[in-house]
Amino acid sequence: MDGQEFVKSLTEEVVRPGVQELMDTPYFSELREGTLSVRRLQGWALQHYLHNHAINRGFALTMVKNAHSPDLFNYGLYQLSEEQHHPALAMRFGLALGLKEEDFQDATPIFECLAHTSSALRGMFLGTPAENCATALANETMVCRYSEEFNTYLRKKYGLGDDACKFFTVHSVADVDHVKMASDLIAKHAESSKVQQRIRESTRHAVRFKIGKFEGIYRAYG
Repeated sequence: MDGQEFVKSLTEEVVRPGVQELMDTPYFSELREGTLSVRRLQGWALQHYLHNHAINRGFALTMVKNAHSPDLFNYGLYQLSEEQHHPALAMRFGLALGLKEEDFQDATPIFECLAHTSSALRGMFLGTPAENCATALANETMVCRYSEEFNTYLRKKYGLGDDACKFFTVHSVADVDHVKMASDLIAKHAESSKVQQRIRESTRHAVRFKIGKFEGIYRAYG
């Protein structure tokens, strides 16, 4: 199938079912009910702060790796410029929940979050451009959806306002553009059935890692 048809099938058959599976996890079921503990919310802030720092460094290095390719170099540059302030936004959310700045400096990644971050970095450095963009497609789509969920229910159930929720208001909008960029690059670089199969596998892995991240936070900060 051609590139655009492939991206459509990838989204319909892998990414969207993964989004729904994430929304059905105890983490988000309890968030909607208002019974998710503050400690589990703090856990997301700590772990995502670490993840964002690692990903920013990854974008910087992929720009060097892809300096020969204007579209891939510019993709990395755009992503770095978009993401560079996100660790601070994750920290802002955590501080609103009662964490202190030293909690972020002392934090270490739990197993599932380390696996999720490692898979994203693996895509940047060892995957093909299309595989890397497939990981971005899955992650950005899921972030966009869960940001909507956080933004809605943190306000309704936990009394948080605009300042605390800024990470989620930013991502519920900006990641729509990120998904479009990743989709266009996949369509351009998915030139054979063999490459398309590898992209599909990478996308499935990315979905599993994202779901595992929240399941891990739920257990570790219970």
